[in-house]
Amino acid sequence: MAINTDNVKLIFGLKLKQLRLDRGLSLNELSQKCGLSLSYINEIEKGKKYPKSDKIIALASAMDVDYDTLVSLKLNKRLEPISELLSSNILTELPLELFGIDPANLLEILSDAPAKISAFVGTLIEIARNYNMSIEKFYFSALRTYQEMHDNYFEDLEMEAEAFLQFHDIPEANIIEEHQLERILINQYQYKIELINEKANPEFSSIRSLTIPGNQGDRLLLNAHLSSVQRLFIYGREIGYHYLNLKNRLHTTALVEAETFEQLLNNFKASYFASAIIIKRNLLVPRLANLFESTTWQPEKLTGLIHEFNTTPESFLYRLSNVLPRYFGINQIFFSRFNNFVGQNRFDMTKELHISRKHYPHTVRDEHYCRRWVALTILNDLAERGIEEVETRCKAQKSTYLDSNDDYLVISFAQPSGTTHNLNVSVSMGIYLDQSTKEKLKFLDDTSIPERVVNQTCERCALFDCRERIAAPIILQKKSKNEALRKALKKMIK
Repeated sequence: MAINTDNVKLIFGLKLKQLRLDRGLSLNELSQKCGLSLSYINEIEKGKKYPKSDKIIALASAMDVDYDTLVSLKLNKRLEPISELLSSNILTELPLELFGIDPANLLEILSDAPAKISAFVGTLIEIARNYNMSIEKFYFSALRTYQEMHDNYFEDLEMEAEAFLQFHDIPEANIIEEHQLERILINQYQYKIELINEKANPEFSSIRSLTIPGNQGDRLLLNAHLSSVQRLFIYGREIGYHYLNLKNRLHTTALVEAETFEQLLNNFKASYFASAIIIKRNLLVPRLANLFESTTWQPEKLTGLIHEFNTTPESFLYRLSNVLPRYFGINQIFFSRFNNFVGQNRFDMTKELHISRKHYPHTVRDEHYCRRWVALTILNDLAERGIEEVETRCKAQKSTYLDSNDDYLVISFAQPSGTTHNLNVSVSMGIYLDQSTKEKLKFLDDTSIPERVVNQTCERCALFDCRERIAAPIILQKKSKNEALRKALKKMIK
């Protein structure tokens, strides 16, 4: 991969500094040997300046190395991790300003202590390799961090969505419909909307949509099995790309297609825009306030809101993650999505978002998630109903985590995926129940909401009489064994 100009300057500066230190030269001594000013050499070493050929010759002579060695992009073994990081272009593809990081300051940190930073970067790279973390997964993690930093609420996108609705004369009290967005795509943005031909292109059978750019307007290919509400969201996202002027885009949301962080960020912005025009905050917030004031748990009201807003359970819960922190002060929440093939006792977490702090549940590799989670039990319930089940199921549970005693209200929805045979999907929102939140959710005392003690995974769980357990608590046992060894060692030393 080609290295950009800024990184070339940084690599040259790192090499120069390392050579100078290896030869025991101070900046002042090198300045005297090569005839360049001390401040100029300092700027070079910090990656801010790249010298011209005559100055490189002077530096090479002072260091007793040849010209080609000094200008080579190859770093020595101690600095290889930094070289690998720079070669990946992660530093330039990630908009560091979004995370409150000045790129110039980061480069200065790299140049100030290259050996120490190199060791740290090398450790991170090794961890990523061990966990088989691709560059796409790294970008997704960075995007999720960006969302969590802002409590997943973005006022500028909310304002853009409302300006769009006003421009198209959509009354504030009205909920937008599929045909309205389809007409805007066709008439204003010259889209051609077609169905995916699964016989001609079977590789596209599992994706929801594919956008093919063209000079006379884009072609939007849709999966024939999509529901009206799924098409509505896709139309909203396509409009979002154009209305927000997002040029670098994904043409399908399949993971393999993500090439840069900007593409994922733009897809998030377009998706947020779609949610904001479909589930309007001026309509959602008062309805939620009414629901929270009720003293009884009424899942039918939640499913009713999903139908009213022409949306899916996933989009609805994700939209809640936007408004709960901002309008209700409920900011300790998590969102998760699980997939389960009917007849298989395997549950894969395919999406998660944590606001304010890392909550349970979260992704754990090579372990078995607690089978007491409502996100999983609702999938088992759906599987027992058989393939004829088409209605969205909704369940709630008050979960107390055994190790931490943290209490959560978890609301889960489950339904067939719609595009993959025998695949069921659950989406859940967990709300941490501190005293303030308990006072806001009046229905919490309703006895129809079951309460269960849960844990993270079977491998870490001390509930030895648990009927749902499907794996031995091997991690817990190992931890206990190590703790006993630690205590025995401490006693012997005393």
